[in-house]
Amino acid sequence: MLGNPKPIEKIREQIVPRAKGTVLEIGVGPGVNFVHYDATRVGKIYALEPNRGMLRRAQEQRLRTQLDIEFIDLPGERIPLREATVDTVVSTFSLCTIPGVVEAIQGIGRVLKPDGKFLFFEHGLSPDRPIQRWQERSEPLFRWAFEGCHVTRNIPALIRQGGFNIEQMDTGYLAPFPKCGSYCFWGVAGPQKA
Repeated sequence: MLGNPKPIEKIREQIVPRAKGTVLEIGVGPGVNFVHYDATRVGKIYALEPNRGMLRRAQEQRLRTQLDIEFIDLPGERIPLREATVDTVVSTFSLCTIPGVVEAIQGIGRVLKPDGKFLFFEHGLSPDRPIQRWQERSEPLFRWAFEGCHVTRNIPALIRQGGFNIEQMDTGYLAPFPKCGSYCFWGVAGPQKA
């Protein structure tokens, strides 16, 4: 949703190369993360993207890499992989648009190995009450303009509700546009132990 201005690109460069092993990327979009994966650490990427227009653009991006990428065009709530088969899940600016977001996060937990990592970079609810009021007012516009984008989602709470412990997280306003759409969360989570 936020595009790829310099501050966003800088965080992608920090987060995505941490992926290793078998990777599932949720909401691949046009494939902007592909160039940031470390091909020496990643064996295979399952790229989930339900939007056919984005899928075509992502397939073009794949040609610019040496990565083994398999595209999956199902919604984020329905991950067609077996339990505990993925080492890393990557999600950048996807959790704002998935209708059943908690169900999708639980699905991530299902396919992730017990020692696997969930790398996330998302935008959502600001901690600042005046900005929250603007987010509440502008959310219908964001949902209309950006394929169902919700700017009022409390991303850390949703990640925890979906069955993860957040191990490391940074936050801040990153994009050069209104604060109501640019408060971001990025970090690493692991499955909650039973």
